[in-house]
Amino acid sequence: MNDDVMKVLDVDTSDPKLGLRIAAERLSMVRYVFLVQIEDGIASAAQRASLEYADAVLIGWPEPDAEDVVELDADQLRALREHMTLMEQYVGKFRTMEREGDVDGMTDTLIRITERVAEVRRAFQPDFPLPTFAEIRRVVQDEWDEEMNQIDPQDQSPTAEQIEEQTRLAEEADGEGADREKAE
Repeated sequence: MNDDVMKVLDVDTSDPKLGLRIAAERLSMVRYVFLVQIEDGIASAAQRASLEYADAVLIGWPEPDAEDVVELDADQLRALREHMTLMEQYVGKFRTMEREGDVDGMTDTLIRITERVAEVRRAFQPDFPLPTFAEIRRVVQDEWDEEMNQIDPQDQSPTAEQIEEQTRLAEEADGEGADREKAE
C-alpha cells in the first residue's frame, strides 16, 4: 500500500510489528478465498491439509503487545521483510490461479503462503509451537483415507468390466468344483 493509503487507514508504517498484523490478515483472506473455491465439492486430502495448516498457523494469533511477542533486531527485521515479500509474491500467484480456476495450484500456493506467515509468527513468537505442513498432511491423509474407506462400494453400480470379471471368477470356481466332483 502506498503511504497515503496507510495514513488514511491510520497505520504506523514505522511500527516494526506491522508485519505481524499484515501476515495474519493476508493469510486469513487467502484462506477464505480458497475455502469458497472448494466448498461445493468433496475436498481432497491435499486441499483439507492446506486449510488445516493455515488454521494451525492462525489459531491464537498474538496481539503485537502480547507478553510472548518479542522485539526484532535489524537482521531479524530484514529476514522478516524477505518472508513478507515472498508471501506477497505468492499472493499474486494465488490471485492469478483463482481467476484461472486452478484449484490444485491454489492448494499448493496456499501452503507456500502459510509457510511464509509461519516464519513471520516464529520470528515474533519464537516459543510458540507451530506444526509443519508435513505433520498436518500425515494426519489429514489418514483421516481422509479412513473416510474414503467407509464409503460402501456395494452401493455403487458395478461396471460392465466388473460384472464380466465376477462372472469369470464364478465360472472358474464352478469349474473347479465340478472337476473335484469328477475326481472323487
